[in-house]
Amino acid sequence: MKKAYCLTPVYDDWESFEVLLMHIEKLQEKYSKKYTFSIVVINDGSTNEKSINSSKINICTLNLKINIGHQRAIATGLQFIYNEVDQKDYVIVMDSDGEDKPEDMMLLLEKAEKEQNKKIIFAQRKKRQESVMFKLGYIVYKKLFYFFTGQKINFGNFSIIPEALLSKVVHQKNIWNHYSGGIIQSRIPFDKILLDRGKRYHGVSKMNFYNLTIHGLSSISVYFDFLSLRILKFTSYGILLCSVSIAYILSQKIFTNNAIPGWASSLTLILAGIMLQLFTVTLIVLLLQLSSRKNISVPNSKIYLDFIESICYGKKK
Repeated sequence: MKKAYCLTPVYDDWESFEVLLMHIEKLQEKYSKKYTFSIVVINDGSTNEKSINSSKINICTLNLKINIGHQRAIATGLQFIYNEVDQKDYVIVMDSDGEDKPEDMMLLLEKAEKEQNKKIIFAQRKKRQESVMFKLGYIVYKKLFYFFTGQKINFGNFSIIPEALLSKVVHQKNIWNHYSGGIIQSRIPFDKILLDRGKRYHGVSKMNFYNLTIHGLSSISVYFDFLSLRILKFTSYGILLCSVSIAYILSQKIFTNNAIPGWASSLTLILAGIMLQLFTVTLIVLLLQLSSRKNISVPNSKIYLDFIESICYGKKK
């Protein structure tokens, strides 16, 4: 029998988590001969802590010292499972609000087994339930991510990690900024499966425009190396364009009898100023990049210990 650990962060949304728990309990009853489900709950600094037990599955609650955000909560839970759980065939990363449907876990498990547990499997959304404005913002986010990084990202956190790949994941420092972006950047093998996004069990989504912006910037920051090269590339184009423009203006003034407007000198100075600014920005970015590369950080899978205040193992009723 294979053991699957469902990892889900919770911040003041225990009503939704209780509904999620009921759905996972039903899955446990249905697939009890093949899988044993357990839940690791990351209490991300909730103000209304709650003790939750189950009669069918084991629950472990990690109470964090402070609110560290969704992505770091996921990284904390992954490192905890890696270090503290002896047998874990799969780790399923999911939201607790119902937008990641528990029933779809079986499709992720099926896909992972089909890939012989050699790939992380992500849920790619083919139908979303959010508002039009949020969908528009998400489209812009994906376009910007591709523009700055050269990579496509069309999936979120809902995923399954086979045990054989868990060690590679928890030693990636970039998952502390953005889980899925860190996986892409790390080149750990992954695949996707098309799944519809579910509806929230209770309340409204906390992913507003501000949070989506921070989320998007965090995903792009994972690619600082590649981003530096993109900046160098586009600033080079800008400097080349300004140089050609200045050369054209000067050639017209010196080598031809064409009438040159009085603002040609001013335009030349403006273009030269733009070139200087582009060069300065590029130089600063490249120096920051080179500075970051000289600092070698040893992979650390024990960072989670600094964030956990207490651990509560739920007892079966």
